Amino acid sequence: MGRKNKNKKVQQSNGASGSTEGGKQLSKQVKKEVMDLIKTLLEKCSTPATGGSKDFDDYLNIRDTVEKIRDLQKDICLVPEKRGDKISAFIEWLKSKNVDTSCVDVGEFDGYGYGLQACKDLKENESFLAIPREVMMTAQSARNTCLGPIISEDKILQVMPSVVLALHLLCEKRTTDSYWKPYLDILPQTYNTPLYFTPDDVKYLKGSPAQGDCISQYRNIVRQYAYFYKLFQNDNSVQNLPLKEFFSFDDYRWAVSTVMTRQNQIPTEDGSKMTFALIPLWDMCNHCNGLITTDYNLDKDCSECFALRNFTKGDQIFIFYGARSNAELLVNNGFVYTENEHDRMAVKLGIGKSDPLFNMKSEVLQRCGLQVARNFYLHTGDLPVDSDLLIFLRIFHMDEDTLKSRFSEANAVQIKEELGDLDKVVSVELETNMWTYLETRSTLLLKSYETSVEEDDELLQKKKLSDCERLCVQLRYCEKNILKSTASYASQRKQKLQQSQNQTT
Repeated sequence: MGRKNKNKKVQQSNGASGSTEGGKQLSKQVKKEVMDLIKTLLEKCSTPATGGSKDFDDYLNIRDTVEKIRDLQKDICLVPEKRGDKISAFIEWLKSKNVDTSCVDVGEFDGYGYGLQACKDLKENESFLAIPREVMMTAQSARNTCLGPIISEDKILQVMPSVVLALHLLCEKRTTDSYWKPYLDILPQTYNTPLYFTPDDVKYLKGSPAQGDCISQYRNIVRQYAYFYKLFQNDNSVQNLPLKEFFSFDDYRWAVSTVMTRQNQIPTEDGSKMTFALIPLWDMCNHCNGLITTDYNLDKDCSECFALRNFTKGDQIFIFYGARSNAELLVNNGFVYTENEHDRMAVKLGIGKSDPLFNMKSEVLQRCGLQVARNFYLHTGDLPVDSDLLIFLRIFHMDEDTLKSRFSEANAVQIKEELGDLDKVVSVELETNMWTYLETRSTLLLKSYETSVEEDDELLQKKKLSDCERLCVQLRYCEKNILKSTASYASQRKQKLQQSQNQTT
């Protein structure tokens, strides 16, 4: 797997894949301009994020520098392939590697783009696709190429296999006779990840915790790009690297987005640890609710996928990507799944050091394995509050007597059993205060958005939005519904407590 690329021809132009003629490189003057901007980026990205509006201002500042670099590099970027024209060659390549494609084909589906289509009826749990390690792109296959020496020396690459895969992808894309060329030719031309968002797209997320995540991701990838650009230009050990003269920001964000949206963990060949891989054909499956139905067969050294439900011939075959929130799906995969059964919203909560009972509360929290300040989650569905949040809220609202008399000597198991049980009541006063707090907090978070649920619904129904704008509106719409549901739930719990107390008295 992963033939060595050291003697392969390099694609040096922005012409069609395979071309080695008419290579256009940046002039020395333009290279100097780019390097000066790269140094500026490294300075800007080294400033710690502080949160709030300043982070957005910093994002705009960083983005302005990136746009100048993109303009200078526009003539050295890869030109996207027409995917549809390359699919038959891709399938033939898989067959030549003994991949059985008799159960599936590549199809186009409204609202999804390309996906896998059943070529016959499939029963739930029936195996329909097996992809051998031989055709995968992995962190290990990258070591067998011209990237090997750099990976061995660079500390960042040694601990970030996803970055290794992104550079691996770009090196192979720049290599005319790449082993993976048929696979590279059918990859998407662009993505809806935050790396492709405009500032106006990001503004649509005002009020959402995901806005900070999107800004942070952009900032981190820009810093990565600047670091590797400087390395490729200044390190003599990378003279033969295909990326040295053609490492553009546009190409890097494409490679990073490809890896983010398609990578999967598989065992290493000896099964001793996990590594990251791009799995051709399997990675064209789209997501739906369900269970994980992909496994790795070490004996056969292949990834096996089983049908998560019955599929009829002609149906699109879906797989379950895992229990991820819509914010995670948007930031890492570039889509929002509005029927997401596992959707949740991050809410940062903490106990301030000014609290007179800070030490006592933090000690009890630590015994439960909870930090004094961290993200907790509000969930979609009938039960928005999980046990971790419940434990935190109860400890947060405890008075000194309760902490001393009931929990000063209790162990973690006892505390979790009592405080993590929704049906148990620590005290009516504490529970009332807790549910009032959660109702108020949810209502205030709702007000931090610039639009209501109803206005978002109208936007999605009537206004023509770009793909990225629509995703941002869909995300905040889902988050607002979680907040509304949480506020309503907390109000109902409070009312039940009051009714119970009235009946008792």
